[in-house]
Amino acid sequence: MKSTYAGIANQHVFVTGGATGIGRSMVEAFANQGAAVSFIDILVQEGETLVQELKNQDCKVCFLETDVRDHDALIASIQTAARDFGPITTLVNNVANDQRHAVMETTQAWWAQCMDINLNASFWAAQSVYPMMKKQAGGSIINVSSINALWGPDNMPGYVTAKAGLLGMTKALAREFGKDRVRVNTISPGWVVTERQKKLWLTPEAEKEWKKLLCLPDMIEPEEVASLALFLASDDSQKITSQNFIIDCGRI
Repeated sequence: MKSTYAGIANQHVFVTGGATGIGRSMVEAFANQGAAVSFIDILVQEGETLVQELKNQDCKVCFLETDVRDHDALIASIQTAARDFGPITTLVNNVANDQRHAVMETTQAWWAQCMDINLNASFWAAQSVYPMMKKQAGGSIINVSSINALWGPDNMPGYVTAKAGLLGMTKALAREFGKDRVRVNTISPGWVVTERQKKLWLTPEAEKEWKKLLCLPDMIEPEEVASLALFLASDDSQKITSQNFIIDCGRI
């Protein structure tokens, strides 16, 4: 039986990168708990399909096509969501792009884009929702990082750097926002079984080798990451902030 958090039913949750993968599971998990959920993504078909599926279950959900590299578009979507569903109480900064690239093949343009998606958008989103949360005397910001920030695999210098930046950003925001009871925490997953991972990198051979590095011989499902986010958005975690929660079957 999955945990139920009564307080979440009264929330407005905003999820970045919510159309597929971990983000999709976040949207589904919060919606199924009764929250009003707004989410953004650049994948229009996937986003609209998810909205229809959840509305068929009588969930309150809204999708806004948004490219988080566009600062003004990001802020506009947050404002639109708040206008339609009320002030945002939980922000899930999930958007990411983990495309591989070697150090010597990295250009300034690629690096800037990588930072915009994997780090900068999360900062601007947090800055935008903070005044709403302050007026409500509290809120939860959940940044989705990665264990890659802690062990540094090759061919991912931008992604690893940005995800490490999220860890520092969590500390900084938690310190500054805490006086208003706005909590800021990080979730750092290990290798999560998403359609993207299965399509590009998660072969049976790769999975076998990965499991040799783990304490628990299991792969992580997106729903398990979403369950941790539910806890961090709930009143049960009201005294928890500035922390990094690793869910990786013991890889780190």
